[in-house]
Amino acid sequence: MRIDSATEAAPVPGRPNEDLVASGPDWALVLDGATPAPNVATGCRHDVPWLVHRLAAALTVRLSQAASTSLADVLADAIAELCGAHQDTCDLANPDSPSSTVAMARVRGTAVDYLVLCDSPVVLRHTGGRITLIEDDRLATLPRGRPYRAGQIRAHRNQPGGFWVASTDPAAAYQALTGSAGTTGLTDVALFSDGVTRLAEWYGYPWPRILDQLRGQGPDALIGLLRAAERAYPHPRLKQHDDATVAYLRW
Repeated sequence: MRIDSATEAAPVPGRPNEDLVASGPDWALVLDGATPAPNVATGCRHDVPWLVHRLAAALTVRLSQAASTSLADVLADAIAELCGAHQDTCDLANPDSPSSTVAMARVRGTAVDYLVLCDSPVVLRHTGGRITLIEDDRLATLPRGRPYRAGQIRAHRNQPGGFWVASTDPAAAYQALTGSAGTTGLTDVALFSDGVTRLAEWYGYPWPRILDQLRGQGPDALIGLLRAAERAYPHPRLKQHDDATVAYLRW
């Protein structure tokens, strides 16, 4: 198995990359930090990249050391550690506290375990070309739809009937989509931030073509394809560019 990855900040001057990708010998993860709405008080002295990097560090240690622990438990423990890192300095009860999506895949023996929390999907391709999309669409189905308003997000984040993210509640990990697939019938596994899934959702690229692009030219070229599409056909209502991140496992 080979793992390739790439991440690129949105081409907006002065804006940091709020995505993160990490991998080890038999696992990969993609995090996508949620950009706060302007003038919203988060109750946290830290910015989104701080949260994303602290969460990634906690996940990396656990994925490297606890191969038999479920991915939901791995994520719950990592969120608990994250909370402990700033509970004395920040208001973790604030519903606008910084947050992140999570996508993880881990090869364990003859199986691939996966976890998806919020809108960073995992895509599996099986022998013969069949595609399995593991997609958490609860954010996309909020009332009134996009563009999301601050009050709309606040009312539904980490709430029953709403959507779930990694932030200040370890129990959110058990709301993730999880499962396993046998490696015998797999050829590719890909993890994406929603900055890249625009290729499928906005620009009409079928998933087999996206995975073919990854296999043939790699994650950097796929992000380049995305940026060209964004420049040529900007979305009429939503932001033209977003941070873009890919992790790609292939056999």
